[in-house]
Amino acid sequence: MLTLPDLREKKILFISSREEFSDTIKFRNSNVCLYRDDKCVDRISIHLVLAIFIIGQISLTSVLLKKLAEHGISIYFMDDSFKVYSSISSEAEGNYMLRSVQYMFSEKKELEFSKKLVKNKIANQATVIRKIQRQKYIIDDYLLKVDQARSIDSIRGIEGNFASIYFSVIFKDVGWYKRSPRTKPDIPNLLLDIGYTFMFNYIDGMLRLFGFDTYKGIYHQLFFQRKSLACDLMEPLRPLIDRHLIKQYNLKVINEKDFKFSQGSFRIKSFDMRKKYADIWLKLIMENKEDIYIFILNFYRYMLNPVKYSFTEFSYK
Repeated sequence: MLTLPDLREKKILFISSREEFSDTIKFRNSNVCLYRDDKCVDRISIHLVLAIFIIGQISLTSVLLKKLAEHGISIYFMDDSFKVYSSISSEAEGNYMLRSVQYMFSEKKELEFSKKLVKNKIANQATVIRKIQRQKYIIDDYLLKVDQARSIDSIRGIEGNFASIYFSVIFKDVGWYKRSPRTKPDIPNLLLDIGYTFMFNYIDGMLRLFGFDTYKGIYHQLFFQRKSLACDLMEPLRPLIDRHLIKQYNLKVINEKDFKFSQGSFRIKSFDMRKKYADIWLKLIMENKEDIYIFILNFYRYMLNPVKYSFTEFSYK
């Protein structure tokens, strides 16, 4: 299992390749090495790698894959829109006690956990609003409604109602239309999806290293090929992404000229811009990696021993 001291020194790699290059990632002398046209152009010690995200056509050697598996390093393959289309995930196998707890979670416990999770998310969203508006946003009515909910579907409705208010408030000055992840009708939606994708896969990878079955969720119920547990633990962390995007707009990092509108959706215009917008989110994850790790560690402890450990919220600072 990954420990906090190990985590502190590790980094997430983002590698983007052009079609005209012949790129290969190899393992050489305890290093992960990027070769371009048979010449090593970059390297990093494998002991410092936490995960690798790849866009473009890149070859991987079998020796590299073996070494990444030995060191618990996952690889994610992304298309030009930053959607993960495949992955090679490392995980802790054989934690049957943990998985038996997951599979036998009662409906009553699912409802209780879902209430805690959504209240945590709403509280973090309210913190984002307060930081932007410089005033406290009252959420007591929403929290009370969540507490009084008798089903997970009811909680989803309350969560959705607050989210519509939340997004309209925090993104009112950046050309916001509405939250529309599938169509990406504006630049904020596109960038949120990229940020959420990086964070989601990071959380999924962390959960797997603890031995969780990430397809078995609690608040997000079973759905074909959906990593529902990663969706669950993602919820309280979404405001991190939201607030960080606002910061990038305030710092004038986001430039509309970096994007193009094609077939009803916005896209990043050029190859050179990929790294710029990937770095925005990877830097955020690295800045919060210890807090995220502790959040997942506490969730792991809670699942195995709810009598001794309570559900620990992820508090947005």
